[in-house]
Amino acid sequence: MKIIEVKDYEEMSKKAAEYMLKKIKSSSQLNIGLATGGTPKGVYQELIKDYSQNKTSYTHIKTFNLDEYIGLKKDDPNSYFHYMNENLFKHIGISVEQTHIPSGTNENTVAECEAYENMIKNAGGIDLQLLGIGANGHIGFNEPGTSFQSKTHVVDLADSTREANARFFDRLEDVPKQAITMGIHTIFQSKEIILLASGKAKQQAMVELLNGEVTELFPASILNNHPNTIVIADEEALRGVKKTTNAM
Repeated sequence: MKIIEVKDYEEMSKKAAEYMLKKIKSSSQLNIGLATGGTPKGVYQELIKDYSQNKTSYTHIKTFNLDEYIGLKKDDPNSYFHYMNENLFKHIGISVEQTHIPSGTNENTVAECEAYENMIKNAGGIDLQLLGIGANGHIGFNEPGTSFQSKTHVVDLADSTREANARFFDRLEDVPKQAITMGIHTIFQSKEIILLASGKAKQQAMVELLNGEVTELFPASILNNHPNTIVIADEEALRGVKKTTNAM
């Protein structure tokens, strides 16, 4: 695991976007796994800025999002389909056929999970996966206790996860209690992984990730066994972590 310490959220976002753009521009075909929430927004803003200035082509890119809330329609302002379109897709000239997000409204959730897993597999897997990390160590919506062998599945969201995401909703009661998410095994199969962390709220998670044991009680810990993971985190998030920092 390679650790990149940066000054703040802005530098974290720029560093991650630079790395992603390097891959996008140097590849003839690339499958990118994308995350949602507050952490990757800055990265997406940097990609939009680059597209505005340089018109970087995404014609050879396929994207696969980590997760989606169950019960939210695509046009719901809090759906991740809506999030991705508003915060990235509609600003970078990528066609909807190239973007993939699990459906939160398919009543047959088992079939939806299997279809999404097969879609990723048939595309050749994820080449570069962008991740955030939850305060409890979740990656995607894989909560503590999720099997490291899990594939795309339905998850009951932990109270702490719902409370953390409540800021995007009018009320905590409006936050869905379930989501569909790529499993830990699916994420781990990615050829490269970039994990982002910023701010005081992620300090303990980073201590657990970088100094703790590999355990299903802290899902992100599996990344310590991944052959090609880069952690980009700011000074505040890394405070208290015993580490060796590398420059990108």
